[in-house]
Amino acid sequence: MNILFGAFSRSFDCSKLAIHAKQWFHFVGKSLQFVGKSLQWRSHHLRASWLGLMGLLVILGQCPLWLGPTQLWAIETVRFATFNVSLYGKQADAVASRLARSDDPQAAAVAEIIQRVRPDVLLLNEFDYDPEGHNIDLFQQNYLQREQNVSQSPTGPAEPIDYPYRFSATVNTGIHSGFDLDRNGKVDSQPGSNHYAGDCWGYGRYPGQYGMVLLSRFPIVQSEVRTFRKLLWKEVADAQLPDDESTTMPHDWYTDEMLAHFPLSSKSHWDIPVKIHGRTIHAFASHPTPPVFDGPEDRNGRRNHDEIRFWADYIDSPSRAGYIRDDRGVRGGLTEGKFFVILGDLNGDPHDGQGRQGIGRLLSSAKIISTRVPESEGGAQQAVLQGGANSSQQGNPRHDTLDAKDQPGPGNLRLDYVLPSANLRVARMGVFWPESSDPTFRLVGTHPFPSSDHRLVWVDLTLENGKPAVKGAGQVR
Repeated sequence: MNILFGAFSRSFDCSKLAIHAKQWFHFVGKSLQFVGKSLQWRSHHLRASWLGLMGLLVILGQCPLWLGPTQLWAIETVRFATFNVSLYGKQADAVASRLARSDDPQAAAVAEIIQRVRPDVLLLNEFDYDPEGHNIDLFQQNYLQREQNVSQSPTGPAEPIDYPYRFSATVNTGIHSGFDLDRNGKVDSQPGSNHYAGDCWGYGRYPGQYGMVLLSRFPIVQSEVRTFRKLLWKEVADAQLPDDESTTMPHDWYTDEMLAHFPLSSKSHWDIPVKIHGRTIHAFASHPTPPVFDGPEDRNGRRNHDEIRFWADYIDSPSRAGYIRDDRGVRGGLTEGKFFVILGDLNGDPHDGQGRQGIGRLLSSAKIISTRVPESEGGAQQAVLQGGANSSQQGNPRHDTLDAKDQPGPGNLRLDYVLPSANLRVARMGVFWPESSDPTFRLVGTHPFPSSDHRLVWVDLTLENGKPAVKGAGQVR
């Protein structure tokens, strides 16, 4: 029985159900044949066969299965996840120095969370980018590929996990604009300060700060990746460009010269095709700027709105996506009918805090599954324990993914999203935020956080015969 249940270590993960179910039914059948010949009802084989059959039925009861007998072995789930890991430093080489060792407490806690949840496709936000990929190499080699047990869980260390495929690219954070974007009266071109960061196309004290990387167990079609880092903000249809209220001209917070170079993305927007058993699912990755840290002109709030709205336009009709042009010069959005999952810290809560309109527009799209929301017990518990702004919020605290300041606010928020396309079928979903009585709560904790102020969000998608299960194609338990 240990072998059987050991195969389902990811909370009855059904991704290997086909292989193990076949093996166990074969074992049961052989054992029953033996029983039929010997009529020895107390034999070890009979007891084992019944234990195996009952164990398998328990597992099947926990897994989403198509009910047709010819399809029984063809069901698999693939787990998509996003995690803002807050792995950045005060200078460009700080993260690399920490990851070069295998004993960095924050990196170990982040790695254990990933190992406990075991996503198949995972977007990391706020993971410092370097062109050579040394940071992610070190994180995989020294942390993900080594068992972690920061939590001291009674179940033992988390198993190592390997991601043979990945995508990362240049982001706009820390790329200096050459302009006085923050209007402090001077152009700060020396990396390392907040003033330098304020004059960058995306806020960052050095190039690559707050970067992104997508990790995958499945092949990435690198030749078909689309990036939109250079798409100009002013080219967005009906762009919400900020306005200087002291003048009569509209949308003039930034000069025409600035807007001629100003990108929409504070980091980047990526369309990354992932090949899963012969079928492609597009992973959309981004990390819009927070809709705060500005003034009456609302420059960050307006940019956040349009960064999120980009995805709503990208998946909509060709007319809505007409302004979109990727960094290779190819125009247009996603082809109709394609499978996709939107991933990332989108810095927008539909009910609380600032920036509700942008995320509200995306969540209202008929092209995505948004009525089911990942949740946790820990989020609800912490909202009560922390009080403050949490007590007056409108949103469900079980849906929170950020543990933010409670006094004066904004309180905990839902900022991190895994949004599958409406033509996919969801098996289960969740937020890694255990209650305080759970040993793994040590991995998330309270401020100062051992891992990150954000929580990992995951969604399991059901595949049929190795392909995404299309809604309406059958019955799912």
